Amino acid sequence: MNMFGITYNKEKRAWNLTTEQMSYVLGVSKDDDLLNFYWGAKLKDSLNYLFHETSLAYPFESYTSLSNEEYPAWGGIRYSEPCLKVEFIDGVRDCLLKFKSYIIEDDQVPHLILILQDPTYPLEVRLHYELFNEYDIIRRWAEIINNGTDPIKLEQVFSGVWYLPKGRNWRFTYLAGKWANETQIEEEFLKPGKKIIESRRGTTSHQANPFFLIDNGEATESTGEVWFGCLAWSGNWKIIAEQTPYEQLRIVGGINDFDFSWHLESREKFITPKFIGGYSRFGFGSVSRKLHKFQREKILPKRFADKLRPILYNTWEATFFNIDENKLMKLATLAASLGVELFVVDDGWFKGRDNDKAGLGDWIVDPKKFPSGFKPLIDHVNKLGMMFGLWIEPEMVNPNSELYRTHPDWVYNFPNRPRSEMRNQLILNLCRDDVKEYVFNSIDYLLSENDIKFIKWDMNRHFSEPGWPGAPKERQKEIWVRHTISVYEIIDKLRFRHPDVLFECCSGGGGRVDLGAMEKFDQFWISDNTDALDRLFIQEGFSMAYAPKTMVAWVTDVPNWLTNRTFSLEYRFHVAMMGTLGISGDLTKWNEKDFEIAKQMISIYKRIRPIIQEGEVYRLLSPRHGNIVAVEYVTQDAKEAVLFVFTTLLRKSKMPIPPIRLAGLVPEWEYSINLTKPGIPGKVLMEYGIRPDLTSDFQSKIYHFIKI
Repeated sequence: MNMFGITYNKEKRAWNLTTEQMSYVLGVSKDDDLLNFYWGAKLKDSLNYLFHETSLAYPFESYTSLSNEEYPAWGGIRYSEPCLKVEFIDGVRDCLLKFKSYIIEDDQVPHLILILQDPTYPLEVRLHYELFNEYDIIRRWAEIINNGTDPIKLEQVFSGVWYLPKGRNWRFTYLAGKWANETQIEEEFLKPGKKIIESRRGTTSHQANPFFLIDNGEATESTGEVWFGCLAWSGNWKIIAEQTPYEQLRIVGGINDFDFSWHLESREKFITPKFIGGYSRFGFGSVSRKLHKFQREKILPKRFADKLRPILYNTWEATFFNIDENKLMKLATLAASLGVELFVVDDGWFKGRDNDKAGLGDWIVDPKKFPSGFKPLIDHVNKLGMMFGLWIEPEMVNPNSELYRTHPDWVYNFPNRPRSEMRNQLILNLCRDDVKEYVFNSIDYLLSENDIKFIKWDMNRHFSEPGWPGAPKERQKEIWVRHTISVYEIIDKLRFRHPDVLFECCSGGGGRVDLGAMEKFDQFWISDNTDALDRLFIQEGFSMAYAPKTMVAWVTDVPNWLTNRTFSLEYRFHVAMMGTLGISGDLTKWNEKDFEIAKQMISIYKRIRPIIQEGEVYRLLSPRHGNIVAVEYVTQDAKEAVLFVFTTLLRKSKMPIPPIRLAGLVPEWEYSINLTKPGIPGKVLMEYGIRPDLTSDFQSKIYHFIKI
């Protein structure tokens, strides 16, 4: 048996998908049902004893309802959450899937394809599994194929189901929140029944995130078995954790079935979003590091995947809508003096955009604010040694805009129903080819006519009245999927035409953070909340699932516009330096001391940026569990590390903080601290630790460790 890869046991008709630490075992029953036998720690011995079938049955149950079917369809005696629910042309809503054949491809990534077939109807399902050994990750998805002449109605199409080892008292950890309070870590113990996290808002949402962790309640950051999953989808989604009465935990996930159907024509296929699953024996921190590395090396768009993210200045919190060429030139000059590398003009630059009540959709540079267009400003920014970037909200339109007055039919709506506005805007119907073409052409023109190296793509409202006037009735409920696919296609097309443009994803902050968006965008604006204390919690939650390289964090002015809290400039910088650093304060109001601190912080950040953006993260002390926060970043070769330490509200000021024990270093190596000697052995730093010189509320410190 290979140490890792995909192996097939012909006698048992079973497959073993093996990585460095994980095994995932499937097999075919005597009745040709595809079953899941195991997912967990790597099994090195013979797997023959795993290949058994359930013979025990209970009243009101059946063999099928008690078996761990790998992709259960709704039909027969099945009562657990199915992956697939269909209706055939004759009205039959019963579906059976039997194993037909398999394909193993082993080019760069081991790839297993299992082919299932309904024995009566021309419905084929292909289950895809890609195996990523180094990260202990399986990436799976399903293809639903209509091989007949009549259409098939798809009513529920999930990407897959994961089965945990049988047992009780599983702990379910996930990310929840709301606008300005995203990615809050939540956890609960599962009882018999269903726990559902989802979005019905047309996009990923601030309220929940398609990511989960499962453990037995005893895992920590560094110890214990943890199973994890991420869904790569930016539209409506659903993840269901179902604990059966028979102590079987099932995790089903994919496109949300709420208000969904898909009309699958003859010879067409429907491809589900990809569902990532994995396993670790070394706690939650190990899971995060696996996911972060996987994202950097396998998910992020290739053009900038291995490039360091630039330090940016964004005009929003300095100017809001009140911008003009002269004001922005002054801000650009000041930003460049700090060492900023990218100057981004946020909302307010286009025609009619003096507030949030007008202009969206009319993507024409405002001649009143920029009499000669963007060129003078861009030339000025470039001469200062910075790149130029632009904010845009392509999926939206204000009713008070030329676009809407010309094309009121271009938005989602139901006839004879009001068109509900949020933030004074409606959503363009990207299911329509003409609308999709308009959006692409508008951005393509801006990028073609101007030397723009960065786009911040925003989405500041969620869906309502999701109607598609003019489309056939059977297509109406496809809009939830088609809109997301259209967004992906537009970005793909723009990236092909403009390969040197960096794309940032924003949706009123972190409302569109997921692996599907990460395949298209280079980084995320994770929250409109820039309060330093709140950010410690938001950023910790984000780091559970997503790489710090993709996490944009700003230094903004105080008192904070949202919380009215005040923190030192150094504290605000330190919090923002734990990801991709940005600034959005009004630099014209900063004093000489502010500029001195900012220059120093940016200089430090440039030195440690590779460690933060490409290194491995260790969450040493959580803001959820005390008033000391510590986060460490370590290079892949362990030759350098950076430690961020923060105090929040200390109950006993002037009391020394206990030593903070580091992780990820080489015990035998010696490390200097902040370029001072003599060195300290890695073993001492990890076993005893370092005692931060912090004695009061809301203080912070950075320590840079270098192997001597």
